[in-house]
Amino acid sequence: QVQVVESGGGLVQAGGSLRLSCAASGSIVSINPMYWYRQAPEKQRELVAAITSGGSTNYADSVKGRFTISRDNAKNTVYLQMNSLKPEDTAVYYCRVGATTGVISTLYWGQGTQVTVSS
Repeated sequence: QVQVVESGGGLVQAGGSLRLSCAASGSIVSINPMYWYRQAPEKQRELVAAITSGGSTNYADSVKGRFTISRDNAKNTVYLQMNSLKPEDTAVYYCRVGATTGVISTLYWGQGTQVTVSS
């Protein structure tokens, strides 16, 4: 089965930067879209950024110009470079991967990584 593991979260001061990584592993035939979501306490999970298998990207308005999503298809890895972080960016960040194993194509969630931005 597919395993999705995020890394790179932590505590950072406002204005600082973090780079999140998300690696998918397992019996993967191909990786389709990759996504970053985030969820703050008592709030709904929201889509932050998305990248297609071809490299096209989309961002939530709240992070445009500050966050950059990218992928390394050879490593089945997606990244989220987060610059100019604000306290309101504090959340658990989740990676979601569309992957095909055999004839099955589905979406897989990572376990999440905490990002905390202090004032």
